[in-house]
Amino acid sequence: MKRLLAALLLLQVTVAAAQVGKLLPTDEAVRDPALFAFRAQLQAAVARHDSEAVLAAVHPNIKNSFGGDDGIDAFKRIWKLPGHDSPLWDELGTVLALGGAFHDSDTFAAPYVYQRWPERFDSFEHVAVLGTGVRVRSEPGLNGRILTSLSFDVVRLDGPAGDSGWTRVKLRDSRTGYISSRYVRSPVDYRALFEKADGRWRLAFFVAGD
Repeated sequence: MKRLLAALLLLQVTVAAAQVGKLLPTDEAVRDPALFAFRAQLQAAVARHDSEAVLAAVHPNIKNSFGGDDGIDAFKRIWKLPGHDSPLWDELGTVLALGGAFHDSDTFAAPYVYQRWPERFDSFEHVAVLGTGVRVRSEPGLNGRILTSLSFDVVRLDGPAGDSGWTRVKLRDSRTGYISSRYVRSPVDYRALFEKADGRWRLAFFVAGD
């Protein structure tokens, strides 16, 4: 009997671990009108590739990496600013568009995928699905058979993402599928931290990885 109970318990744990979790989008910026306005202005500056306006919103000691390469001069060098073709426009624009949440009253983190990531999922082994009815295909391409669709789910990665524009995932029934990479995001992709000091919000942290 004890062996049977132990086996049943193990089965329950295994099944629970295999379930697809949910990560619904959230955006708390509206709670602080000054932050909401600051972010809207920053989004507008990013949309028009306005380096001067973006740099005015950056903290002088911004953290750019986990290697100590901090400060606004390093930020300009890393992102090739000023520059109309800077990769910052896509990266920061995406982060700003994906909402976020407060860490405390003077600190706001974005995107929500990072700030609200469920601790029970390894951040290097899972990704969040961005949207409803996102199709999972049998092959990495639009001609692949549709296996299922997901809505704001957390799914396990099945190997490196690669550069094909498709992310390979493992479904809860152990099938392998592919999702267009534009509809998934890792919590260790680029994320931003905004801090308020003396009543002014600034971008104080913009990094990827761990």
